[in-house]
Amino acid sequence: MATVVNIDLMGDLQKFGAADVNACFSCGNCTAICPLSDNDATFPRRVIRYAQVGLTDELLGSKELWTCYHCGLCSDSCPTQADPGEFMAAARRYAIASYEPTGLARVLYTKPVIGTVIAVLVAAFFATFMLTQADLGGIDAPELALFDFVPNDVVHWLGIVVMAAMFLAGAWGVVRMVRAIGKRDGVTLKDTVGSGAAWKRTLGAVWDSLGIESLGQKRFRDDCHDDQEVEPLWRRRWLVHALTIWGFLGLFGATLIDYGLELLGIKETGTPIPLWYPSRALGTVAGLSLMYGVTVFMIGRWKKWSTAQADSKGSDWLFLSLLWITGFTGFVIEVALYMSAPPAWGYWVFLVHVAVAMELMLMLPFTKFAHAMYRPVALFFYALARERSTAGA
Repeated sequence: MATVVNIDLMGDLQKFGAADVNACFSCGNCTAICPLSDNDATFPRRVIRYAQVGLTDELLGSKELWTCYHCGLCSDSCPTQADPGEFMAAARRYAIASYEPTGLARVLYTKPVIGTVIAVLVAAFFATFMLTQADLGGIDAPELALFDFVPNDVVHWLGIVVMAAMFLAGAWGVVRMVRAIGKRDGVTLKDTVGSGAAWKRTLGAVWDSLGIESLGQKRFRDDCHDDQEVEPLWRRRWLVHALTIWGFLGLFGATLIDYGLELLGIKETGTPIPLWYPSRALGTVAGLSLMYGVTVFMIGRWKKWSTAQADSKGSDWLFLSLLWITGFTGFVIEVALYMSAPPAWGYWVFLVHVAVAMELMLMLPFTKFAHAMYRPVALFFYALARERSTAGA
């Protein structure tokens, strides 16, 4: 099979923020010092070589892109200051833009001003759409239940449309990623579900990627020692990362529980419920977790606490800002719900909250949020390779 060489690959990666790694002469220091590198994931040197010689398919099929947590040890120790850690981050941005079919991710990553304008316009569209559905004549009437000015069916069906669009775009990207990694690693469908032993390996890899790594942050926590000795616990990157993930998943779970209570007729949308109700208790704890994680991440990038946070791109700030606004407005709405009379400002905060939350979900496949889709898939293939290696030993 002929190998296709893309002579423009290195220049294209630089548009996504990659350092000029042509200074790299493959000394292997980065691979030797990386606590996550092993026989199945000899990065970042291997990925850098793919870029240098123009092997686009091999780069996009590299699960190593996503097993890296950008601790910065490789960049700190690089003798030529090629900044391999930032290169890996840029390569992930390039991969996201290459997996999704619309070209929107490329614009968001390579044209930050235009990307910001697009983000504002998308949020404005959702807000305007809901506003046109509103009956604002009695907006100050205290007898109205909070949120009545936007019909529940409008929010419900708009949310379904947004989730469906996000799912289709995300599924397209994940399928392209799976095909790329499967082709590079020689993994076929038969290897994953073709026999009882294959099913066992697959289920083991699923648990490892989702339970142990994505939720438990095991390798990030145990192996990435960039800040274990010098940073206080409250701002260690693995913990902040974990709290952000758990917070977002908790809020998603609270939303599902809330919908369930509505379907059962236990509560109506926008009506206050006791703080000890499952959805409210989970949502409050998860919201605090999310806000803590995102706020510390933003402060860390602002103050450049680590090598990984020293070079922030517009896409990093866009994602964190959307998450922070969603969490903050959610707590403001919670306060409004428990006031004796529904305040007028509560309607407008709700409008902002829903618009930004819908934008965050709609743009999941195109922003840094796409890590939530692609990293677990890469970790699955990484765990599967280990399972197959053990089985063949």
